[in-house]
Amino acid sequence: MKTILIATGIYPPDIGGPSVYAELISRGLGPEYDTIVLAYSKTLPRMPKFFRKLTYAVRAWKLAGQSDAILALSILGVGVAAVYVAKWRNKPLIVRVAGDRAWEDAVVDGTTHLLLDDFQKTLKRTRKQKRQEWVCKNASAIIVPSKYLAGIVAGWGIPREKIKLVANSANLAVRPLSKEEARKRLGIQGNVIISVGRLVPWKGFRMLIKLMPKFLEINPFFRLVIIGDGPDKKLLATMVQNLNMQKKIFLVGKKSREEMLLYLQSAELMILNSGYEGFSHQILEAMTAGVPVVTSNVGGNREIIRQGENGFMVKYNDEFNIVEAVKTLWHSSELREKFISEGKKSTAQYTPERTIRETKAVLEFIVH
Repeated sequence: MKTILIATGIYPPDIGGPSVYAELISRGLGPEYDTIVLAYSKTLPRMPKFFRKLTYAVRAWKLAGQSDAILALSILGVGVAAVYVAKWRNKPLIVRVAGDRAWEDAVVDGTTHLLLDDFQKTLKRTRKQKRQEWVCKNASAIIVPSKYLAGIVAGWGIPREKIKLVANSANLAVRPLSKEEARKRLGIQGNVIISVGRLVPWKGFRMLIKLMPKFLEINPFFRLVIIGDGPDKKLLATMVQNLNMQKKIFLVGKKSREEMLLYLQSAELMILNSGYEGFSHQILEAMTAGVPVVTSNVGGNREIIRQGENGFMVKYNDEFNIVEAVKTLWHSSELREKFISEGKKSTAQYTPERTIRETKAVLEFIVH
């Protein structure tokens, strides 16, 4: 039996893609593998940041001594510590890259207004860009969830043969429940449009709030529910207040997976107006729950959505076409049912079993 140290930033009950993946892999690799999970979010959270990082690295070093390989689920922070530990312990390292953290941090800090594809083309590399490239170059293999992200990582100078595709999974246990009953449990009256994600500029929530008056022209009973937390929370709340939409738009914060399912089951449709997506868990979960999807034509979205068959894709922040997509879906129950049916067929291929199988294939390739 081989032992794998899973180094992750978050783990359930924390919410997020790395948390979902970490739990799935830690429980699903089977009798051939034992797993040890070390989550940064559980490392003495009240300590100053420097001491938390040091404590995490020391714990990783100790646990790596019992392990045959390290699987790091974050490219910065956890990934940097994992490189040093792997070198000190002479262990193979696998890094999962679910996005470009250097770009994400630059957008949040306000040091760039470029979208990811343009940011990749800039000649001057930031310190964080160099650091995440260094992490990947020191890994034995890099796991990515989409062909789009494989291209991004290859653009960092990483050989294609080191980059392994492991699909995300739609790991959502849907229970029969009507929209009416779901709305009743949530205390929401009206027809729900849902949007989910970290409250950051590239997720496009500002545009959805701006467009709410136009959505209400289509249907005065629409209610916009935004699920998530992040640095844009105060700004978005101010926008809602300035529009006097407190009874039409709801910023409900982070939700557990059980609560997320309830919100999805209450929804008429989901809009994911994002300037960047590596490979969206939110789209997979919406489709699994039977929610028609309108999303942006970016990143890994193009690997899930077939235009006009299982969803609509529009340009990021395209005011006119977002409204037209909502109008078309709302006025055509036949099209909504088609998107629901085809969406469920699409997500049927993204199973937890597939994610585990593809991850095991990478481990078997690296761990001898």
